[in-house]
Amino acid sequence: MPDSPLYTVAAIAVIALTIAVVVGVGLKVLRSFRELGSDAERATYKTLHAASRAGQHLRTGLTPSGAAKASRQLRSLLGCEALAITDTSGVLAWDGGAEELKPHLMARAADVLTGGRTAVVPAGELLTVEAAAQAGASSKGRNRVKNNDIEATELAAVIAPIKAGGRVVGAVAAFAPSAGSGLVRATGEVAEWVATQVELAELDASRTLLMEAEVRALRAQISPHFIYNSLNAIASFINTDPVRARELVVEFADFTRYSFRRHGDFTTLAEELRCIDRYLLLERARFGDRVQVSLQIAPEVLSTVIPFLSLQPLVENAVRHGLEAKEGPGHISLTAHDSGAFAEVTIEDDGVGMDPDELRSMLAGHTDGDHVGLRNVDARLRQVYGEDNGLVIETAPGEGTLITMRIPKSQPHHDA
Repeated sequence: MPDSPLYTVAAIAVIALTIAVVVGVGLKVLRSFRELGSDAERATYKTLHAASRAGQHLRTGLTPSGAAKASRQLRSLLGCEALAITDTSGVLAWDGGAEELKPHLMARAADVLTGGRTAVVPAGELLTVEAAAQAGASSKGRNRVKNNDIEATELAAVIAPIKAGGRVVGAVAAFAPSAGSGLVRATGEVAEWVATQVELAELDASRTLLMEAEVRALRAQISPHFIYNSLNAIASFINTDPVRARELVVEFADFTRYSFRRHGDFTTLAEELRCIDRYLLLERARFGDRVQVSLQIAPEVLSTVIPFLSLQPLVENAVRHGLEAKEGPGHISLTAHDSGAFAEVTIEDDGVGMDPDELRSMLAGHTDGDHVGLRNVDARLRQVYGEDNGLVIETAPGEGTLITMRIPKSQPHHDA
């Protein structure tokens, strides 16, 4: 056949292509197996994943619901037949079998909770003779440990204290056929890890209380100075311009209602700007044309969530300490614009300014000064968004003041 060499070449090409495809698929499969990592790497990932999941459930501290969910992850870490988490008054969570031991755990954990030292209870000693006989008679094989043929009376226990802030707040108890040194060390490590989560939860709670205290301090700062001056300004219009006096009373009521509200640590930039608008209306009633204001606000940042009363004190600082001490009119410029992942807000005045060294000392808490609102807002921003996200202040005597605040636009855990 004259074209048989062509058929031969074509056949060879098809075979070569097939081999190439098979080799390619094989290499891809081998690569995917390689990406799974070694047994040790997979075990490490499993451990870290379980710890991460458990940590999420303990974010609010030692609560029954959080402990119940975390105990499942922690039992898988220890590989024990059952695991319990307690506080100082009772069992919060139990995962695994042998639940006939649960009513007797707190009696065994009493010394651990008072002395703060890990206790090991050998197999066969978790229950008294009477309790063991009763458990055996009632269970008749029904309450054996899950996926095992070991009776509850044949289990040993390691009970490790959970120490947070120098005090024992609970215990972790692991139940297994034997309590070797490995289980003792591992249970102790798990208890220390739980203690760290409890301390973090307490820290979050204390930070929340601190923020609430700081908001109360800001309200107290507003109360004596601004309210007195505003009421005097309103009173001055009662006889000369009663219509304006009534309008100012409404603005004053709206401002104080917002400033002294009792719910929420966060608000929106739009709400804070409305509060500032009312504040400036009342201040212009006092100062007249001496206070000039310009605003430049990008609509896309109006919904940005910000800490409650974080902008108004900065504007008040510009009026009280920047313009009030200045002769003649003064100007305040407030801008807000989109800056990538942040909303950037600036408050600038052309007032008397501040000494930079005194400002740094005041922000660090070394001196009291008159600018407590600045320090308060700066501290709250650092607490909420991290140390790198405080106020940026540029000032000098006689040169005015420029304050910049950068707020993350995405804040999934903060609701206005």
